[in-house]
Amino acid sequence: MGSARAVHVKHPAMSDTIVALSSGSLPSGIAVIRISGPASHAVLEAVAGGVPAPRRASLRTIRDAAGLPIDRGLVLFFDAPGTATGEDLAELHLHGGRAVVAAALAAACAVPGVRLAVAGEFTRRAFEHGRIDLTEAEGLADLLAAETELQRRAAHAQAEGGLRTIYQDWMSRLTRMRALLEASFDFADEGDVGEEVGRDVLALAERLAVDMDVHLARAIRGELLREGFRVAIVGAPNAGKSSLLNALAEREVAIVTDVPGTTRDVLEVTLDLGGVPVRLSDTAGLRDAEDAVERIGIERARRAAAEADLVLMLSDGTRRLPELVAPARPTHGESGGAPGFWMQHIEGRKDSIRLSVRSKIDVAAAAGVAEADYDHAVSTVTGEGLADLLEHLGRIAAEAAGGPDALPLRARQRELVTEARALLQEIDASEPPEVVAEVLRRTSDRLGALTGVVSVEDLLGVIFSEFCIGK
Repeated sequence: MGSARAVHVKHPAMSDTIVALSSGSLPSGIAVIRISGPASHAVLEAVAGGVPAPRRASLRTIRDAAGLPIDRGLVLFFDAPGTATGEDLAELHLHGGRAVVAAALAAACAVPGVRLAVAGEFTRRAFEHGRIDLTEAEGLADLLAAETELQRRAAHAQAEGGLRTIYQDWMSRLTRMRALLEASFDFADEGDVGEEVGRDVLALAERLAVDMDVHLARAIRGELLREGFRVAIVGAPNAGKSSLLNALAEREVAIVTDVPGTTRDVLEVTLDLGGVPVRLSDTAGLRDAEDAVERIGIERARRAAAEADLVLMLSDGTRRLPELVAPARPTHGESGGAPGFWMQHIEGRKDSIRLSVRSKIDVAAAAGVAEADYDHAVSTVTGEGLADLLEHLGRIAAEAAGGPDALPLRARQRELVTEARALLQEIDASEPPEVVAEVLRRTSDRLGALTGVVSVEDLLGVIFSEFCIGK
Protein backbone atom coordinates (compact mmCIF):
# COMPACT_ATOMS: atom_id res chain seq x y z
CA MET A 1 0.00 0.00 0.00
CA GLY A 2 1.03 3.60 -0.47
CA SER A 3 1.84 6.06 2.22
CA ALA A 4 0.03 9.33 2.83
CA ARG A 5 -0.25 11.81 5.62
CA ALA A 6 -3.33 13.99 5.76
CA VAL A 7 -3.15 17.52 7.12
CA HIS A 8 -6.50 18.26 8.75
CA VAL A 9 -8.32 18.04 12.06
CA LYS A 10 -8.91 14.39 12.95
CA HIS A 11 -12.33 12.98 13.69
CA PRO A 12 -13.08 13.54 17.42
CA ALA A 13 -13.83 9.84 17.98
CA MET A 14 -10.66 8.53 16.35
CA SER A 15 -9.28 7.53 19.77
CA ASP A 16 -12.18 5.10 20.34
CA THR A 17 -11.92 1.42 19.59
CA ILE A 18 -14.46 0.38 16.98
CA VAL A 19 -16.14 -2.94 16.25
CA ALA A 20 -18.38 -4.12 13.43
CA LEU A 21 -19.48 -7.10 11.38
CA SER A 22 -17.27 -7.04 8.27
CA SER A 23 -18.33 -10.16 6.40
CA GLY A 24 -21.68 -9.18 4.90
CA SER A 25 -25.34 -9.92 5.46
CA LEU A 26 -26.62 -12.56 7.87
CA PRO A 27 -27.29 -15.40 8.25
CA SER A 28 -24.13 -16.82 6.72
CA GLY A 29 -21.76 -19.74 7.14
CA ILE A 30 -19.08 -17.59 8.78
CA ALA A 31 -19.24 -14.12 10.30
CA VAL A 32 -16.10 -12.00 10.70
CA ILE A 33 -16.18 -9.31 13.39
CA ARG A 34 -13.40 -6.72 13.23
CA ILE A 35 -12.10 -4.67 16.14
CA SER A 36 -9.67 -1.78 15.64
CA GLY A 37 -8.15 0.64 18.11
CA PRO A 38 -6.19 0.86 21.37
CA ALA A 39 -8.64 -1.35 23.32
CA SER A 40 -8.48 -4.27 20.85
CA HIS A 41 -6.19 -6.10 23.28
CA ALA A 42 -8.66 -5.53 26.14
CA VAL A 43 -11.58 -6.79 24.03
CA LEU A 44 -9.86 -10.11 23.38
CA GLU A 45 -8.99 -10.44 27.06
CA ALA A 46 -12.65 -9.90 27.92
CA VAL A 47 -14.41 -12.02 25.31
CA ALA A 48 -11.79 -14.63 24.35
CA GLY A 49 -9.92 -15.12 27.62
CA GLY A 50 -6.64 -13.77 26.26
CA VAL A 51 -4.74 -12.51 23.26
CA PRO A 52 -3.26 -15.07 20.84
CA ALA A 53 0.18 -14.64 19.30
CA PRO A 54 0.09 -11.94 16.59
CA ARG A 55 -1.03 -13.16 13.17
CA ARG A 56 -1.79 -16.69 14.36
CA ALA A 57 -5.33 -18.08 14.52
CA SER A 58 -6.40 -19.53 17.84
CA LEU A 59 -9.57 -21.53 18.56
CA ARG A 60 -11.35 -19.93 21.53
CA THR A 61 -14.71 -19.83 23.29
CA ILE A 62 -16.26 -16.37 22.95
CA ARG A 63 -18.09 -15.23 26.09
CA ASP A 64 -20.37 -12.35 27.01
CA ALA A 65 -19.87 -9.85 29.84
CA ALA A 66 -21.36 -12.33 32.33
CA GLY A 67 -18.93 -15.05 31.26
CA LEU A 68 -21.58 -17.12 29.46
CA PRO A 69 -20.47 -18.78 26.20
CA ILE A 70 -21.67 -17.22 22.94
CA ASP A 71 -19.91 -19.39 20.36
CA ARG A 72 -16.66 -21.14 19.62
CA GLY A 73 -14.51 -19.77 16.80
CA LEU A 74 -11.18 -18.47 15.59
CA VAL A 75 -9.55 -15.40 17.12
CA LEU A 76 -6.75 -13.38 15.49
CA PHE A 77 -4.73 -10.39 16.67
CA PHE A 78 -2.64 -8.02 14.53
CA ASP A 79 -0.40 -5.52 16.28
CA ALA A 80 0.08 -1.93 15.10
CA PRO A 81 1.32 -0.32 12.97
CA GLY A 82 1.50 -3.06 10.34
CA THR A 83 -2.25 -3.58 10.04
CA ALA A 84 -4.95 -2.54 7.57
CA THR A 85 -5.96 0.40 9.78
CA GLY A 86 -2.55 1.19 11.26
CA GLU A 87 -3.91 0.35 14.74
CA ASP A 88 -4.06 -2.79 16.86
CA LEU A 89 -6.66 -4.92 15.11
CA ALA A 90 -8.49 -8.12 16.06
CA GLU A 91 -10.88 -10.48 14.32
CA LEU A 92 -13.46 -12.96 15.60
CA HIS A 93 -14.48 -15.67 13.12
CA LEU A 94 -17.79 -17.07 14.35
CA HIS A 95 -20.86 -18.86 13.03
CA GLY A 96 -22.94 -16.44 11.01
CA GLY A 97 -26.19 -16.45 12.96
CA ARG A 98 -27.87 -13.16 13.79
CA ALA A 99 -28.09 -13.91 17.51
CA VAL A 100 -24.45 -15.02 17.65
CA VAL A 101 -23.22 -11.84 15.98
CA ALA A 102 -25.46 -9.58 18.06
CA ALA A 103 -24.22 -11.15 21.30
CA ALA A 104 -20.57 -10.92 20.24
CA LEU A 105 -20.92 -7.26 19.27
CA ALA A 106 -22.63 -6.50 22.58
CA ALA A 107 -19.86 -8.27 24.50
CA ALA A 108 -17.19 -6.27 22.70
CA CYS A 109 -19.01 -2.96 23.26
CA ALA A 110 -19.24 -3.76 26.99
CA VAL A 111 -15.50 -3.08 27.22
CA PRO A 112 -14.80 0.59 28.13
CA GLY A 113 -13.82 2.75 25.16
CA VAL A 114 -15.36 0.41 22.57
CA ARG A 115 -18.27 1.34 20.31
CA LEU A 116 -19.89 0.22 17.06
CA ALA A 117 -18.19 1.55 13.92
CA VAL A 118 -19.90 3.91 11.50
CA ALA A 119 -19.84 3.44 7.73
CA GLY A 120 -16.35 3.61 6.27
CA GLU A 121 -14.60 4.08 9.60
CA PHE A 122 -12.09 1.25 9.21
CA THR A 123 -10.97 2.60 5.83
CA ARG A 124 -10.89 6.14 7.16
CA ARG A 125 -8.54 5.05 9.93
CA ALA A 126 -6.30 3.45 7.33
CA PHE A 127 -6.18 6.86 5.62
CA GLU A 128 -5.65 8.76 8.87
CA HIS A 129 -2.71 6.54 9.79
CA GLY A 130 -1.04 6.81 6.40
CA ARG A 131 -1.75 3.26 5.23
CA ILE A 132 -3.50 4.49 2.08
CA ASP A 133 -4.04 7.83 0.39
CA LEU A 134 -7.37 9.32 -0.65
CA THR A 135 -7.27 8.00 -4.22
CA GLU A 136 -6.68 4.46 -2.93
CA ALA A 137 -9.60 4.83 -0.52
CA GLU A 138 -11.85 5.95 -3.38
CA GLY A 139 -10.60 3.04 -5.48
CA LEU A 140 -11.49 0.68 -2.66
CA ALA A 141 -15.02 2.14 -2.55
CA ASP A 142 -15.32 1.51 -6.28
CA LEU A 143 -13.99 -2.03 -5.84
CA LEU A 144 -16.72 -2.78 -3.31
CA ALA A 145 -19.33 -1.36 -5.68
CA ALA A 146 -17.98 -3.08 -8.82
CA GLU A 147 -20.56 -5.16 -10.69
CA THR A 148 -18.61 -6.11 -13.82
CA GLU A 149 -15.14 -7.52 -14.52
CA LEU A 150 -13.79 -4.35 -16.12
CA GLN A 151 -15.13 -2.27 -13.23
CA ARG A 152 -13.36 -4.60 -10.82
CA ARG A 153 -10.06 -4.44 -12.70
CA ALA A 154 -10.10 -0.65 -12.98
CA ALA A 155 -11.08 -0.19 -9.32
CA HIS A 156 -8.43 -2.68 -8.19
CA ALA A 157 -5.76 -0.79 -10.12
CA GLN A 158 -6.76 2.43 -8.36
CA ALA A 159 -7.03 0.78 -4.94
CA GLU A 160 -3.50 -0.59 -5.45
CA GLY A 161 -2.13 2.92 -6.04
CA GLY A 162 -2.57 3.44 -9.79
CA LEU A 163 -3.57 7.09 -9.41
CA ARG A 164 -1.28 7.67 -6.43
CA THR A 165 1.74 6.69 -8.53
CA ILE A 166 0.75 9.16 -11.25
CA TYR A 167 0.12 12.02 -8.85
CA GLN A 168 3.27 11.40 -6.83
CA ASP A 169 5.28 11.67 -10.05
CA TRP A 170 3.56 14.96 -10.84
CA MET A 171 4.31 16.25 -7.34
CA SER A 172 7.99 15.29 -7.71
CA ARG A 173 8.18 17.19 -10.99
CA LEU A 174 6.56 20.25 -9.41
CA THR A 175 9.01 20.03 -6.52
CA ARG A 176 11.90 20.05 -9.00
CA MET A 177 10.49 23.15 -10.70
CA ARG A 178 10.11 24.92 -7.38
CA ALA A 179 13.65 23.94 -6.40
CA LEU A 180 15.01 25.44 -9.63
CA LEU A 181 13.19 28.69 -8.90
CA GLU A 182 14.41 28.76 -5.30
CA ALA A 183 17.99 28.33 -6.53
CA SER A 184 17.53 31.18 -9.01
CA PHE A 185 16.71 33.58 -6.16
CA ASP A 186 20.42 33.54 -5.26
CA PHE A 187 21.20 34.88 -8.72
CA ALA A 188 18.48 37.49 -8.90
CA ASP A 189 20.96 40.15 -10.08
CA GLU A 190 22.18 37.99 -12.95
CA GLY A 191 19.48 38.31 -15.58
CA ASP A 192 20.81 35.64 -17.91
CA VAL A 193 20.71 33.01 -15.14
CA GLY A 194 17.14 33.91 -14.20
CA GLU A 195 16.00 33.81 -17.82
CA GLU A 196 17.58 30.39 -18.35
CA VAL A 197 15.90 28.97 -15.25
CA GLY A 198 12.60 30.48 -16.36
CA ARG A 199 12.83 28.76 -19.72
CA ASP A 200 13.69 25.43 -18.06
CA VAL A 201 10.73 25.70 -15.69
CA LEU A 202 8.40 26.67 -18.53
CA ALA A 203 9.49 23.64 -20.55
CA LEU A 204 8.96 21.32 -17.56
CA ALA A 205 5.54 22.87 -16.92
CA GLU A 206 4.50 22.42 -20.55
CA ARG A 207 5.46 18.72 -20.47
CA LEU A 208 3.53 18.22 -17.25
CA ALA A 209 0.49 19.98 -18.73
CA VAL A 210 0.57 17.61 -21.74
CA ASP A 211 0.67 14.61 -19.39
CA MET A 212 -2.33 16.02 -17.53
CA ASP A 213 -4.24 16.42 -20.79
CA VAL A 214 -3.55 12.79 -21.73
CA HIS A 215 -4.56 11.65 -18.25
CA LEU A 216 -7.85 13.56 -18.37
CA ALA A 217 -8.69 12.23 -21.83
CA ARG A 218 -8.10 8.59 -20.79
CA ALA A 219 -9.81 8.97 -17.45
CA ILE A 220 -12.94 10.62 -18.84
CA ARG A 221 -13.38 7.61 -21.15
CA GLY A 222 -12.73 5.28 -18.24
CA GLU A 223 -15.42 7.02 -16.21
CA LEU A 224 -17.95 5.07 -18.26
CA LEU A 225 -16.76 2.00 -16.36
CA ARG A 226 -18.10 3.51 -13.16
CA GLU A 227 -21.20 5.31 -14.39
CA GLY A 228 -22.18 2.90 -17.14
CA PHE A 229 -22.66 3.33 -20.89
CA ARG A 230 -26.12 4.84 -21.36
CA VAL A 231 -28.39 3.46 -24.10
CA ALA A 232 -31.87 4.89 -24.70
CA ILE A 233 -34.51 2.98 -26.67
CA VAL A 234 -36.81 5.40 -28.50
CA GLY A 235 -39.61 4.97 -30.97
CA ALA A 236 -43.31 5.41 -31.62
CA PRO A 237 -45.91 3.80 -29.33
CA ASN A 238 -46.13 0.02 -29.78
CA ALA A 239 -42.88 -0.08 -31.75
CA GLY A 240 -41.68 -2.86 -29.44
CA LYS A 241 -39.44 -0.86 -27.08
CA SER A 242 -40.56 -2.55 -23.85
CA SER A 243 -40.44 -5.98 -25.48
CA LEU A 244 -36.88 -5.29 -26.62
CA LEU A 245 -35.84 -4.17 -23.12
CA ASN A 246 -37.30 -7.35 -21.60
CA ALA A 247 -35.68 -9.55 -24.25
CA LEU A 248 -32.23 -7.99 -23.83
CA ALA A 249 -32.49 -8.14 -20.02
CA GLU A 250 -33.87 -11.70 -20.19
CA ARG A 251 -36.50 -10.84 -17.60
CA GLU A 252 -39.76 -8.89 -17.39
CA VAL A 253 -38.70 -5.36 -16.54
CA ALA A 254 -41.35 -3.39 -18.43
CA ILE A 255 -45.09 -3.97 -18.87
CA VAL A 256 -45.96 -4.95 -22.45
CA THR A 257 -49.46 -4.37 -23.85
CA ASP A 258 -51.06 -3.47 -27.16
CA VAL A 259 -52.36 -0.22 -25.63
CA PRO A 260 -50.40 2.79 -26.98
CA GLY A 261 -48.78 4.90 -24.27
CA THR A 262 -48.39 2.07 -21.70
CA THR A 263 -44.85 3.20 -20.82
CA ARG A 264 -45.02 6.65 -19.24
CA ASP A 265 -41.68 6.84 -17.46
CA VAL A 266 -38.08 5.86 -18.13
CA LEU A 267 -37.41 2.26 -17.05
CA GLU A 268 -33.78 1.25 -16.67
CA VAL A 269 -31.86 -2.01 -16.44
CA THR A 270 -28.09 -2.54 -16.35
CA LEU A 271 -26.47 -5.23 -18.51
CA ASP A 272 -22.93 -6.56 -18.21
CA LEU A 273 -21.63 -6.57 -21.79
CA GLY A 274 -18.04 -7.74 -21.91
CA GLY A 275 -17.31 -6.23 -18.51
CA VAL A 276 -18.79 -2.81 -19.31
CA PRO A 277 -22.00 -1.84 -17.48
CA VAL A 278 -24.57 -0.82 -20.10
CA ARG A 279 -27.56 1.10 -18.73
CA LEU A 280 -30.47 0.34 -21.05
CA SER A 281 -33.50 2.64 -20.80
CA ASP A 282 -37.01 2.01 -22.11
CA THR A 283 -38.86 5.26 -22.81
CA ALA A 284 -42.35 6.48 -23.53
CA GLY A 285 -43.56 6.24 -27.12
CA LEU A 286 -42.98 9.44 -29.11
CA ARG A 287 -46.16 10.97 -30.48
CA ASP A 288 -48.35 14.06 -30.21
CA ALA A 289 -50.13 13.06 -26.98
CA GLU A 290 -53.17 14.75 -25.48
CA ASP A 291 -52.81 13.15 -22.03
CA ALA A 292 -50.82 15.36 -19.61
CA VAL A 293 -49.13 12.43 -17.88
CA GLU A 294 -48.10 10.88 -21.18
CA ARG A 295 -46.66 14.21 -22.32
CA ILE A 296 -44.44 14.24 -19.22
CA GLY A 297 -43.26 10.74 -20.10
CA ILE A 298 -42.49 11.83 -23.67
CA GLU A 299 -40.47 14.77 -22.39
CA ARG A 300 -38.50 12.40 -20.16
CA ALA A 301 -37.94 10.14 -23.15
CA ARG A 302 -36.48 13.03 -25.12
CA ARG A 303 -34.28 13.96 -22.18
CA ALA A 304 -33.03 10.38 -21.79
CA ALA A 305 -32.16 10.28 -25.47
CA ALA A 306 -30.42 13.64 -25.28
CA GLU A 307 -28.23 12.42 -22.40
CA ALA A 308 -27.53 8.94 -23.78
CA ASP A 309 -24.22 7.74 -25.16
CA LEU A 310 -26.13 5.69 -27.73
CA VAL A 311 -29.72 5.89 -29.00
CA LEU A 312 -31.51 2.81 -30.33
CA MET A 313 -34.12 4.16 -32.75
CA LEU A 314 -36.83 1.52 -33.00
CA SER A 315 -39.47 1.12 -35.71
CA ASP A 316 -41.74 -1.72 -36.75
CA GLY A 317 -41.61 -0.42 -40.33
CA THR A 318 -45.25 0.72 -40.39
CA ARG A 319 -44.90 4.36 -39.33
CA ARG A 320 -42.58 7.27 -38.87
CA LEU A 321 -41.93 9.13 -35.67
CA PRO A 322 -43.44 12.61 -35.32
CA GLU A 323 -40.91 15.30 -36.10
CA LEU A 324 -40.36 16.47 -32.53
CA VAL A 325 -36.89 17.95 -32.89
CA ALA A 326 -34.70 18.33 -35.93
CA PRO A 327 -30.95 18.05 -36.50
CA ALA A 328 -29.80 15.36 -38.91
CA ARG A 329 -26.77 13.25 -37.96
CA PRO A 330 -25.26 10.07 -39.40
CA THR A 331 -25.90 6.75 -37.74
CA HIS A 332 -23.35 4.15 -36.70
CA GLY A 333 -24.42 1.53 -39.25
CA GLU A 334 -21.85 0.12 -41.62
CA SER A 335 -24.42 0.04 -44.40
CA GLY A 336 -25.02 3.76 -44.29
CA GLY A 337 -27.73 3.90 -41.65
CA ALA A 338 -31.47 4.07 -41.56
CA PRO A 339 -33.83 6.14 -43.69
CA GLY A 340 -33.44 9.89 -43.45
CA PHE A 341 -36.57 10.47 -41.39
CA TRP A 342 -34.78 8.98 -38.35
CA MET A 343 -32.57 12.04 -38.21
CA GLN A 344 -35.45 14.36 -37.42
CA HIS A 345 -36.77 12.91 -34.22
CA ILE A 346 -34.41 13.17 -31.28
CA GLU A 347 -31.96 15.88 -30.36
CA GLY A 348 -28.95 14.29 -28.66
CA ARG A 349 -25.36 15.00 -27.72
CA LYS A 350 -23.05 15.75 -30.61
CA ASP A 351 -20.92 12.71 -29.77
CA SER A 352 -23.82 10.30 -29.23
CA ILE A 353 -24.21 7.27 -31.50
CA ARG A 354 -27.39 6.32 -33.36
CA LEU A 355 -28.41 2.78 -34.27
CA SER A 356 -31.62 2.15 -36.19
CA VAL A 357 -33.42 -1.07 -35.27
CA ARG A 358 -36.25 -2.72 -37.22
CA SER A 359 -38.52 -4.51 -34.72
CA LYS A 360 -41.17 -7.22 -35.10
CA ILE A 361 -39.55 -8.73 -38.18
CA ASP A 362 -41.50 -11.94 -37.57
CA VAL A 363 -44.75 -10.00 -38.08
CA ALA A 364 -43.32 -7.96 -40.95
CA ALA A 365 -42.18 -11.12 -42.70
CA ALA A 366 -45.63 -12.68 -42.31
CA ALA A 367 -47.26 -9.56 -43.72
CA GLY A 368 -44.82 -9.36 -46.59
CA VAL A 369 -43.57 -5.89 -45.60
CA ALA A 370 -40.21 -5.06 -47.22
CA GLU A 371 -37.34 -4.19 -44.84
CA ALA A 372 -35.56 -0.87 -45.23
CA ASP A 373 -31.88 -0.25 -44.69
CA TYR A 374 -31.65 -0.56 -40.88
CA ASP A 375 -28.55 -1.20 -38.77
CA HIS A 376 -30.30 -4.14 -37.09
CA ALA A 377 -33.48 -6.15 -37.53
CA VAL A 378 -34.84 -8.11 -34.58
CA SER A 379 -37.72 -10.18 -33.32
CA THR A 380 -38.35 -10.48 -29.59
CA VAL A 381 -40.67 -13.41 -30.32
CA THR A 382 -38.23 -15.62 -32.22
CA GLY A 383 -35.04 -14.05 -30.85
CA GLU A 384 -33.70 -13.37 -34.33
CA GLY A 385 -31.13 -10.55 -34.42
CA LEU A 386 -30.91 -10.06 -30.65
CA ALA A 387 -27.47 -11.65 -30.26
CA ASP A 388 -26.04 -9.49 -33.04
CA LEU A 389 -27.53 -6.36 -31.48
CA LEU A 390 -26.09 -7.20 -28.04
CA GLU A 391 -22.68 -7.93 -29.53
CA HIS A 392 -22.72 -4.59 -31.36
CA LEU A 393 -23.73 -2.69 -28.22
CA GLY A 394 -21.00 -4.40 -26.21
CA ARG A 395 -18.37 -3.57 -28.83
CA ILE A 396 -19.35 0.10 -28.94
CA ALA A 397 -19.49 0.35 -25.13
CA ALA A 398 -16.06 -1.28 -24.71
CA GLU A 399 -14.55 1.10 -27.25
CA ALA A 400 -16.10 4.10 -25.50
CA ALA A 401 -15.00 2.95 -22.03
CA GLY A 402 -11.39 2.58 -23.07
CA GLY A 403 -10.73 -0.61 -21.09
CA PRO A 404 -9.46 -1.15 -17.54
CA ASP A 405 -6.23 0.77 -18.16
CA ALA A 406 -8.20 4.01 -18.43
CA LEU A 407 -8.52 4.74 -14.73
CA PRO A 408 -11.85 6.45 -14.12
CA LEU A 409 -11.74 9.78 -12.32
CA ARG A 410 -14.38 10.91 -9.89
CA ALA A 411 -15.79 14.42 -10.32
CA ARG A 412 -13.65 15.61 -7.39
CA GLN A 413 -10.47 14.24 -8.94
CA ARG A 414 -11.28 15.49 -12.43
CA GLU A 415 -11.97 19.01 -11.16
CA LEU A 416 -8.69 19.16 -9.21
CA VAL A 417 -6.61 17.91 -12.15
CA THR A 418 -8.38 20.40 -14.43
CA GLU A 419 -7.64 23.22 -11.96
CA ALA A 420 -3.98 22.19 -11.72
CA ARG A 421 -3.76 22.09 -15.52
CA ALA A 422 -5.26 25.59 -15.77
CA LEU A 423 -2.73 26.94 -13.25
CA LEU A 424 0.18 25.60 -15.28
CA GLN A 425 -1.16 27.56 -18.24
CA GLU A 426 -0.67 30.76 -16.22
CA ILE A 427 3.11 30.31 -16.04
CA ASP A 428 4.99 32.93 -18.02
CA ALA A 429 8.78 32.74 -18.27
CA SER A 430 8.93 36.55 -18.34
CA GLU A 431 7.31 36.85 -14.92
CA PRO A 432 9.48 37.31 -11.80
CA PRO A 433 10.43 33.93 -10.30
CA GLU A 434 8.48 34.74 -7.14
CA VAL A 435 5.27 34.96 -9.18
CA VAL A 436 5.96 31.66 -10.96
CA ALA A 437 6.80 30.01 -7.62
CA GLU A 438 3.41 31.07 -6.24
CA VAL A 439 1.62 29.53 -9.24
CA LEU A 440 3.54 26.29 -8.72
CA ARG A 441 2.66 26.31 -5.01
CA ARG A 442 -1.04 26.63 -5.84
CA THR A 443 -0.69 23.81 -8.37
CA SER A 444 0.91 21.62 -5.69
CA ASP A 445 -2.00 22.38 -3.37
CA ARG A 446 -4.44 21.13 -6.00
CA LEU A 447 -2.50 17.89 -6.41
CA GLY A 448 -2.15 17.54 -2.64
CA ALA A 449 -5.93 17.66 -2.32
CA LEU A 450 -6.13 14.73 -4.77
CA THR A 451 -4.26 12.36 -2.48
CA GLY A 452 -5.40 13.85 0.83
CA VAL A 453 -2.11 15.48 1.78
CA VAL A 454 -4.17 18.67 1.86
CA SER A 455 -7.75 17.95 2.85
CA VAL A 456 -10.78 19.09 4.87
CA GLU A 457 -13.05 17.29 7.31
CA ASP A 458 -16.28 17.76 5.32
CA LEU A 459 -14.77 16.17 2.22
CA LEU A 460 -13.61 13.14 4.19
CA GLY A 461 -17.07 12.70 5.67
CA VAL A 462 -18.60 12.55 2.19
CA ILE A 463 -16.03 10.12 0.78
CA PHE A 464 -16.01 7.60 3.62
CA SER A 465 -19.79 7.64 4.06
CA GLU A 466 -19.94 5.73 0.74
CA PHE A 467 -18.54 2.62 2.44
CA CYS A 468 -20.63 0.02 4.23
CA ILE A 469 -20.38 -0.46 7.98
CA GLY A 470 -17.50 -2.78 8.77
CA LYS A 471 -15.24 -1.51 6.00
